[in-house]
Amino acid sequence: MTASARTAVPTLDVEALRRQFPILEQEVNGRPLVYLDNAATTQKPEAVVEALAHYYRHDHSNVHRAAHALAERATLSFEAARDRVADFLSGDGPDAEPVRREEIVWTRGTTEAINLVANAWGRAHLSAGDEIVLTEMEHHANIVPWQLVAEATGAVIRVVPVTDEGELDLDAYAALLGERTRIVSVVHVSNALGTVNPVERLVAMAHDAGAVALVDGAQAVNHFAVDVKAIGADFYCFSGHKLFGPTGIGVLYGRQALLEAMPPWQGGGEMIDRVSFDGTTFQAAPLRFEAGTPHIAGAIGLAAAIDWFESLDRAAVIAHEHALLERVDAALAGMNDVRRIGTARARASVVSFLVDGAHPSDVGMLLDQQGVAVRTGHHCTMPLMDRFGIPGTVRASFSLYNTEEEVDRFVTALEKVRTFL
Repeated sequence: MTASARTAVPTLDVEALRRQFPILEQEVNGRPLVYLDNAATTQKPEAVVEALAHYYRHDHSNVHRAAHALAERATLSFEAARDRVADFLSGDGPDAEPVRREEIVWTRGTTEAINLVANAWGRAHLSAGDEIVLTEMEHHANIVPWQLVAEATGAVIRVVPVTDEGELDLDAYAALLGERTRIVSVVHVSNALGTVNPVERLVAMAHDAGAVALVDGAQAVNHFAVDVKAIGADFYCFSGHKLFGPTGIGVLYGRQALLEAMPPWQGGGEMIDRVSFDGTTFQAAPLRFEAGTPHIAGAIGLAAAIDWFESLDRAAVIAHEHALLERVDAALAGMNDVRRIGTARARASVVSFLVDGAHPSDVGMLLDQQGVAVRTGHHCTMPLMDRFGIPGTVRASFSLYNTEEEVDRFVTALEKVRTFL
């Protein structure tokens, strides 16, 4: 093997991938669609659509307990999806510690997962004066639940600042940790900036302070492999719809010992062992946190999305997304009237920016008229926008099915916007 062959960058057959996403073939406002809103939600491949259709056409039934064939098939597929997620969050090395299926809780998404931890773990373990450590770059879903629990328990929220480049100030983080720190809840990848945080280090520092750690992985799992045991997270959560899966389904990983010690958050069917008017006993985790009829199709669809995603060459996906990011970074660097927000050294394929003298919403509307779909606003990160002294940004976020041609079309469209405004 030659040296050049050993160092060759793996390639991704993007055109073949795109043929699995019919939605990308449409036109918007008379122009071919350039979909750059992947941080909000990714599109779904045919494999996921077909898995959902097959379930509803052939296997639809409520899961568990029923004694008929449809219920048996639905239950087997539903619980197999739990196993699939456990495997997805496990490392693949010979010494990797696997995630147990009992450590996987179905939720409606990252938001519900964080609310579950804040209420079931937080209300049981936090008291007046205890400290919750968050960061300035958190999504509202990782702020508001902790504020509500802090108000109820008397706990105090401490906030890790963000540098001008959009990175966490690790020295400030170290100084915030102390004997009253009970939990650190931090985003793995910033949805607004693309910053990839050093979560292994952050979690280790939290543990050294005697705290538990939750990691919001909503923006991470669709970009690179995640091994929750290697990270050391006590809790890790993500949403299916950002991983090429259905909306309304999400995952909370929790260390089994913690889940077993946590009280239920919501009550109802499925999560009970026995109910009487004298009192109720509950199922073991994870079922004690899954009250009511679950999103059965969503879990099956998420398993199909993971199967599809993991069939791809992961190194090729990472290389392709990195090339897209470098291409758009280089183009924006040549625009003197474009201000980049977030230039961290480690970033996922997200670009957040402002055009001098233009409101982000106007920029987004004019891009849409040219068929380019981006997100504008505060991206559910108002404290982060306040830190930079801005109302919001224009955010272009790229995924594995985006092409270099689409980057160029985005840049061309933005150049037209700049001349118009």
